[in-house]
Amino acid sequence: MLKAIALDDEPLALEVLQSFCDQMEEICLDKTFTKSEDAFKYLKKFPVDLLFLDINMPSVSGINFYKKLPHKTMVIFTTAYSEYAVEGFTLSATDYILKPFSFSRFKQAVEKAINQHKLQNQNPEQLYLFIRADYSLIKILFSDILFIEGLDDYLKIHIQNQKTVVARMTLKAILEKLPSPEFVRVHRSFIVPVSKIDKVRNKIIYINEEEIPVSASYEAAFFALLNKE
Repeated sequence: MLKAIALDDEPLALEVLQSFCDQMEEICLDKTFTKSEDAFKYLKKFPVDLLFLDINMPSVSGINFYKKLPHKTMVIFTTAYSEYAVEGFTLSATDYILKPFSFSRFKQAVEKAINQHKLQNQNPEQLYLFIRADYSLIKILFSDILFIEGLDDYLKIHIQNQKTVVARMTLKAILEKLPSPEFVRVHRSFIVPVSKIDKVRNKIIYINEEEIPVSASYEAAFFALLNKE
């Protein structure tokens, strides 16, 4: 079970988060805070797995608060302002949800945090996933993936020095199983691992002589991530 706290200057927003957390067995919201200094003091003494963090607060920006955290903590940013999304993702945020958000969107973000937590607590030799294809479960190491191509409800997983795996799955579904921020979506049809990128030129990513386009809707977050790297 994930241990979490929430920081938001709006009590009503905290009530919504508490209500949503109470509906999920996989997460426990230990405390909520309206003041950043109280949350910071708590985190120094009691590290948690996940922080729900409002970005636009009067005393301190959620972005600056996150940068000063005393422990490595997953964060799900919550805000009413979509313009903060790119900056949030450059900090390797687990997710970014725009207020007012539904329970289904909240659940999606928490499930992403759960998957990320599982990956972070695996040994390096266990960093893989199993994909059902060709009537089998195929083990694929994250480090071997060159890129992933989406074709409607199917995926083509291009693997280094191995046969391409074709599976019935969506890009959205597989992205939730991949470690972030190493794997990033750059197009409605492509996911790439940052470490495998040879170069980027004119919004084209080059990986092992393959050319992968960066679409306008993913461009800002992708290049912000590269600049951070």
